[in-house]
Amino acid sequence: MQFTKMHGLGNDFVIVQSRQVPEHVADLAKKICHRRTGVGADGLVYILPSSKACFQMRIFNSDGTESQQCGNALRCVAKYYYERMDSSSSEITVETQIGVQSVWLEVMDRVVNSIKVDMGAPILVAEQVPMIAKQEKAIEEEIEVEGQSFSLTAVSMGNPHAVIEVPDPGEFDVTRWGPKLETHPAFPEKVNVEFVTFSSSSEIQMRVWERGAGETQACGSGACAVLVAGVLQNKVARKATVHLLGGDLLIEWDEQNNHVYMTGPAANVYKGQWLE
Repeated sequence: MQFTKMHGLGNDFVIVQSRQVPEHVADLAKKICHRRTGVGADGLVYILPSSKACFQMRIFNSDGTESQQCGNALRCVAKYYYERMDSSSSEITVETQIGVQSVWLEVMDRVVNSIKVDMGAPILVAEQVPMIAKQEKAIEEEIEVEGQSFSLTAVSMGNPHAVIEVPDPGEFDVTRWGPKLETHPAFPEKVNVEFVTFSSSSEIQMRVWERGAGETQACGSGACAVLVAGVLQNKVARKATVHLLGGDLLIEWDEQNNHVYMTGPAANVYKGQWLE
């Protein structure tokens, strides 16, 4: 199996172009994503044929579970498609588990330098996130984990997110609280957890614990959820830079069409062949 290693701000993926997803994909994802005995990645991503868009993307986390949405993987596969499959247009569409998403590429000398993705409209109704909450919209809702109380805002960007404001994400014990919040009974499908500080109306600091992958260097859909949560809490403007461990993303929540737009880079690492 031929593959390409790529990353979006350090959130790394094994990219495979194929006609179909193999039946044993869950086991394959676990093996190939293992950082000691495999290639090492946060996820295994397939580029597949589509009758609805330029191509279809499916992503499987390092624990074998499938993710409905991944902004960083979207940027990676968009770059892959333009540079290796079809460079006829800098505007492309990608079929994902949440529908067809539009992507705009900034290109120089046939190399994609930056990618803007329409991440769609955020889902704020708690039941649809899904989250078992006291309010219809879980904005600054209190939940408890091992005697510790957390105030979170729940947002779905096609996948569930819990945004929690902390004094300093860099000092926060993400590896302790991330997995406990990910599997909290309030989230029947588990949840991605973002620990954030709203530094100003246009700057956000963030670390993320992703369901099925653990702490990652970046999360595109998580950065979108963070901006939405900040706007709902009157902490940030509708356009801001989100600073993640792996780098920065520019996020904008359009007031007219209610869609969230994410702009950031993607990078090639190497090509290889999986022999198992």
